[in-house]
Order: sequence, then structure tokens, then C-alpha cells
Amino acid sequence: MTITLLPSSPSGAAEPGAGILVQGLRKVYGQGQTAVEALKQVDLVVGPGEVVGLVGPSGSGKSTLLKCLGAIIEPTAGRMVLGGKVLYDQAWASRDLSALRRDHIGFVFQAPYLIPFLDVTDNVALLPMLAGMPNAAARSRALELLTELDMAHRAQAAPSQLSGGEQQRVSIARALANRPAVILADEPTAPLDSERALGVMRLLARMARQYQAAVIVVTHDEKIIPTFRRLYHIRDGRTVEEPGQGRALD
Repeated sequence: MTITLLPSSPSGAAEPGAGILVQGLRKVYGQGQTAVEALKQVDLVVGPGEVVGLVGPSGSGKSTLLKCLGAIIEPTAGRMVLGGKVLYDQAWASRDLSALRRDHIGFVFQAPYLIPFLDVTDNVALLPMLAGMPNAAARSRALELLTELDMAHRAQAAPSQLSGGEQQRVSIARALANRPAVILADEPTAPLDSERALGVMRLLARMARQYQAAVIVVTHDEKIIPTFRRLYHIRDGRTVEEPGQGRALD
């Protein structure tokens, strides 16, 4: 099986085969006369260290694409390569999809979904622990990320004690805990005001560069769309790439 190499990211720091590559992806729900073709022809590339926006009207297939990339639902046809590893090529390449999601894909959602009875550190450390990392090492990793995200002073706080913006910082730390090659963000700024929304995008951009993760952000949020250098629009189940404004986040 041949892995197509991705072009370099805008930072020039890409490595062969890293990032996200999607070719000819299709997803059909149902069969026969009731079949609905949610994705008809999806092609996209995201380099390591790059943050790309995914936009489109409701029902256009954004969520379906994100679920395929996250190995949550199975495509009907096509090919997906994440972090240089074939995820799907007319069939799943791995039998253990839960381990694949845990170890190679980071998720950031509209709602942070932090575990209420764990403090901030343990919310971030949980995934590395589940992957087999010793508890002390996992907590050390969590504190390292919380420090980078200016959340170390809240390390022992309960999620209920955090603001919305702070909770999203913790969810970004959690997404990075296992050093994933790919981060999938689904409306991560929707509940936030303009200042906090742009703050989340700054963090995602900085963490993408620092960890050379390829990031896709699904959004309707007009506040953050001008921050993307590249956008993919989904229209009638097909992707169209467009240049973004790339407004500085510094």
C-alpha cells in the first residue's frame, strides 16, 4: 500500500507522510431508494503545524466528515491518512479503533466535557493513564501542558470552578496529552465571546506549531473565520478549497 506524501505546511516544517490526507471520501447512509449520500467527493490536505477551517451550511456533511476522520463512523469509500499512517483505504486499517482514537487523534468539542469529579490535572492526565503511562508520568505531562496553556494555577481546581474559556484551555490540553498527530475541533469557540474565542484560536495555532499537529476546525463562528489561512467549504457533499484571510492572531 503506497502512502502519498503531503506537501509542506506553511511553516515549512512538514515531514513526509505527516498531517491529514483525504482522497475521494464518500459516505452513504442507508440503502436503495432511501439511501442518502452525505459525502460525495471529499479531498483535502492539512500539513503538520497547520490549522485549517471547515465550513458549510447545516446538513452539508461537516459533522459526517469529522466523524469519519475521528474513526467514529465508517466511510463508504475513499482513503484517509493521518499522521503518516493509513487510517482507512476502502476498509479500516486497524481493528482497534478505540486505541487508535486514544493514541493518535485529539478531540476538542463545543462543550469541554470535563469529568466533574476529577480535578483539572486528572482530567488531562486520564488519557495517558488509559494508554498505559504511569500515573506520576501522566500527571507530570498534564502539568507541563497546563503550564504551557497558562492554567497551572488552576491545576487542582474542579471543572465547575473554571470559566468557559478556562474549560476550553483544559480541553485543548487534554487533546494534546498523548501527542496526537491530528486534532479535530468541532465548534470549539461557539459558546465563547469574541475575546475568548480568539484566545482559543491563538492557543490552537500555537500548540499546532509547537507539536506539529494537523488541526481541522469545524465552525460556523464568524468571529474566527478570518483567522484561517486556508478554508475548506463543503457544498453538496464535496469539498472546495479557498484561501482564507489569515488574520494575525499575535
